[in-house]
Amino acid sequence: MRDRAFEVLLAVTAALFFYLIAHVFLATPPAQLAAGGIAQKILYFHAPAGYAMYLSGVACGIASALYLFRPSDRRDAWARAGAECAVAFGLMMLVSGPLWGKKAWGVYWTWDPRLTTTLLSVLVYVAIVVLRAFSGGGDAERRFAAALGVLGTVNLPIIHYSVRLWGGNHPTVITGQGGGLKHPAMVQSLVLGFVAMTLLAAILLILRSRVALASTRLVRLEEAAAARGALDT
Repeated sequence: MRDRAFEVLLAVTAALFFYLIAHVFLATPPAQLAAGGIAQKILYFHAPAGYAMYLSGVACGIASALYLFRPSDRRDAWARAGAECAVAFGLMMLVSGPLWGKKAWGVYWTWDPRLTTTLLSVLVYVAIVVLRAFSGGGDAERRFAAALGVLGTVNLPIIHYSVRLWGGNHPTVITGQGGGLKHPAMVQSLVLGFVAMTLLAAILLILRSRVALASTRLVRLEEAAAARGALDT
């Protein structure tokens, strides 16, 4: 039953993304040149990708905090999955944003407060992924990765409010400067983007946590088999 529900979730997400792409490029008008013109259509994927990074980071932070409080393989698997998904969506946001920014601002990158804090968070999650990939998977490495996961999540509210606190080129709200949502179809596309990207984040978190948990259990079985073999000899 659980696998059947997951298959339905996959189908709904795929259909929603197909509809989103068609709606963005066929029904949604381009924005004013000051907002990037046709390049503004990147917004309908860029902003939802940032939201998906937030969701993944929160999943990583909560699971990491719970692991530090009471370790378990399942909590560690969710922390690992959250970090991996945060990297994926964070890179999606950092790549799509400059493509839009070049048209709207005239430069691909500026050390804007929101861009800088976002890059910092993504680098923290990258550090977690690299640590988990090349470490032995012991409790010390897990705890250190969990501490980094909590740190990355603490930075997420700073990203959200950085423009209001310190200014910068980045729009404070999507309906203000730089967003240009002047047409109902634009709002519809953005809402569809948020829903589709949220579902995609949920799917990837579930899949990656299952893979991480299965890998840990396989390592446990191999260690147990090796221990039994040593005792037999």
